[in-house]
Amino acid sequence: MKRHFLSIADYSRKELEEIFELTAELKTKTKKGEKHHLCAGKSMAMIFAKPSARTRISFETGMYQLGGYALYLSPNDIGIGKREAVKDIARVISRYNDIIMARLFDHAHILELAEYSSVPVINGLTDYNHPCQIIADIFTVLEHRGNLNNLKITYIGDGNNVANSWINLAARLPMHLVICSPSGYEPDEKTLAFAREQNVSTVEVLGDPIAAVKDADIVYTDVWASMGQEEEAAERRKVFQRYQVNEELMRHARSDAKVMHCLPAHRGDEITDGVIDGPRSIVFDEAENRMHVQKAIIVKLLG
Repeated sequence: MKRHFLSIADYSRKELEEIFELTAELKTKTKKGEKHHLCAGKSMAMIFAKPSARTRISFETGMYQLGGYALYLSPNDIGIGKREAVKDIARVISRYNDIIMARLFDHAHILELAEYSSVPVINGLTDYNHPCQIIADIFTVLEHRGNLNNLKITYIGDGNNVANSWINLAARLPMHLVICSPSGYEPDEKTLAFAREQNVSTVEVLGDPIAAVKDADIVYTDVWASMGQEEEAAERRKVFQRYQVNEELMRHARSDAKVMHCLPAHRGDEITDGVIDGPRSIVFDEAENRMHVQKAIIVKLLG
C-alpha cells in the first residue's frame, strides 16, 4: 500500500515536523536558484473537479522545479463520479502516472480514489478538508515566529473545510485553537470531538469575535461562501457581517498578531483592504508557501 496525503490527522507530529524541515530546505534551494530535480522522470496527474488558480499553479510549477511533469485534467476531462466511476479513474490514471493530486467536492471521492489507486494520492481540497493549505499556513507561522510555542490561533468565519483542517492540525500539534462562527455555521462535530479526544490542544468554539481574538497570535479568516455555495452568498453576507476581520477587530488581538487568509479573498466581506494589505498581513507569504510545502509532500510520498 502506498502512503497518501488525505488528512493532517493521518500524520504524526514527528512526520509533520519532517515535512516542515524538508519544506525549508527546498524553499532555500528555490530561492538560491539551485536545481533540485528529486522527481526527475516522474509525472503527476492533477484532477480538478473544483477549479483553482493557486492549486494548479503551485502544484504544476512545483512539480516542474522538482524535475517532473504535471498533467492538468479539467472537470470536463474527467467528470469524476459522474461520467466514470471513481475507482475506474483511479485504476487507469495510476497506471499512467507516479502520483495523483485531486481537488474535489465530495470527500468520499478522494477516499475512494486513494483506495483504488496504486500510486500516492494528495488531497488538493474537498468539501470536508484542505490539508495542504493548513500545512502551508502553519509552516508560515513557524517562519515568522521561529517556533510554535504557546501559540493561539483564532479562525473567524464559516466552519468549513479550512476550519476542519485547523482542528485536525490541533489534534497533532499543541496550540490554543479558537473557531469563531455564527450559530449554525460551526465546524464538523466529529472532527471537534476527535481533536479533543487527542488531548494535545485546547480547542474552543465561540460565537463572539471580540472574545475570540483576545490574546491571539494569529487571526485567520476565509470566504463566507465557498465554491458551490453561490446561491447562499447573499444570506451568508447578512449572517457573517459581524465576523469581518477589520482594523477595529484587530485592536482586540495581540499588538503583534498576524493576519492570514487562504485566498481568494472577497475584500470588503470577510476582510478589509486595510487589513489584508496592512503590515500585520502574512497572507501572500502563506500563498507562496503552498508551493514549497506541496513539493515537500510530493518528495516524501515518492520516497
